[in-house]
Amino acid sequence: MMKETLWNNITQLREKSPLVHNITNYVVMNNTANALLAAGASPIMAHAPNEMEAMMNICQVLVVNIGTLDDYWVTSMKKAAQQANQLNKPWVLDPVGAGATPYRDEVLSDLLSLHPTIIRGNASEIMALAKHNITSTKGVDSSAESNEAIAAAHILDEKYQACICISGATDIIISRDKEIHLLNGNELMTKITGMGCSATALVAAFSVIVDDRAEAVTSAMAMLGVAGEIAAQESKGPGSLQVNILDKLYSLTEKEFMSTLKLEVKRG
Repeated sequence: MMKETLWNNITQLREKSPLVHNITNYVVMNNTANALLAAGASPIMAHAPNEMEAMMNICQVLVVNIGTLDDYWVTSMKKAAQQANQLNKPWVLDPVGAGATPYRDEVLSDLLSLHPTIIRGNASEIMALAKHNITSTKGVDSSAESNEAIAAAHILDEKYQACICISGATDIIISRDKEIHLLNGNELMTKITGMGCSATALVAAFSVIVDDRAEAVTSAMAMLGVAGEIAAQESKGPGSLQVNILDKLYSLTEKEFMSTLKLEVKRG
């Protein structure tokens, strides 16, 4: 039943094409915009503080990705998040490199105080956000397995009332009384910069059309994981995989999705 619901959400995304405002890092802007377009959404990549309020008036959801931080962009992030809250629009936080530097953690503390709707990060990042510093952040990559961050995700969920997504070999979605595991994807995806950033943008897009936050996150992560797994079968390396993932996000069929998706509902 849930598989059918997730596929219906993918169909709805393609039909409704939500407008996603991305304040994201310049390493991945092109990849992120193309992933949104391929999946059926519409991206805007805007960073000037003076247009944040006006931009949030026309966009349906906000992505805040702290990959390449500077004070100028941080001002924009806070303004956009505040405006999203005022307009009761969802916003998604990607805490890239949480725990790596004091400045990064200071910015994240300020952003968390604005109560993101959804937080998506790898295990190390989620654990750092919850102050469970029993592991280290290796740059923007995770040095922990996703299941190690489940306790930290529950802490964040309870404190901020945000749906939490832990990305990894197994993607884990936690929200209130729900816990969902997705086991799709391919290890070669870790050799493409910004796959997680694309996942965050897709999560944002689905949060516009799906009221249940856990279901929205699951839809996004399932779509990307399935597309990546199928695309890897015909890819020679990370270069061709990047292109093939975009193609598969665009052309993914119901039959492919249903036969490839590996999903476990642990609770909820």
